[in-house]
Amino acid sequence: LPVALHVVGTFGMAPTFDQLAEAGAFGPDNIFIHMTGMSDMAWRRAADAGAHVSLAVPIEMTMRHGMPPIQKALDLGMQPSLSSDVECTMTADPFTQMRGAMTLQRAFVNERALAGEEDLPPLLTARDVIRFATLEGAKGLKLDGRTGSLTPGKEADIVLLDAGAINVTPLNHVPGAVVTLMDRSNVDTVLVAGRVRKWQGTLLDVDLPKLRGELEASRDHLFEAAGIERDLFRA
Repeated sequence: LPVALHVVGTFGMAPTFDQLAEAGAFGPDNIFIHMTGMSDMAWRRAADAGAHVSLAVPIEMTMRHGMPPIQKALDLGMQPSLSSDVECTMTADPFTQMRGAMTLQRAFVNERALAGEEDLPPLLTARDVIRFATLEGAKGLKLDGRTGSLTPGKEADIVLLDAGAINVTPLNHVPGAVVTLMDRSNVDTVLVAGRVRKWQGTLLDVDLPKLRGELEASRDHLFEAAGIERDLFRA
């Protein structure tokens, strides 16, 4: 399987990354996550090597990783996937990842348009970011022969979304509704490799009270070990 490398320029990775780039160490089996603060040379080498880039846009903006380089990747012909990174800091659901990626890229391009620039990059569409969240992730992991799209011969990895819910009523455009309006509450049924794991809004084979208790016990242990008083409403 490919090798994933967590690359955040603001953490001092840029010089090391440049050295690896100049040494020809990049390859198509590399997945670079974040890629903030990297030099133009390193980006070109990554693109030329056929490496894959995965962006965690909400986390990159929240945790001071640097500005998510979504337009940089697109300008170099690299189709990124979307990743969640730190789930305890920002929600990991794909709706948030897709909305974050699309609105950020559009903000970049729209600002340039308002400044009078011409020959601007195309705006990302809902279909683009759905592809980032599905097929491009499978391609980056070299699993697109098994999953990532509904194609004969692939595993039946299927998410059924409630298009009759009030938050998408009236339904006018399916890809647009998925990206700009839907959230976790719209996930009705989930099949993983043909096996039903969620049915009509209810998770199967999951003891949620037990899981919740284990998570709370883990939280309490960490707070106690760190000597931090738990305060649900602290600033």
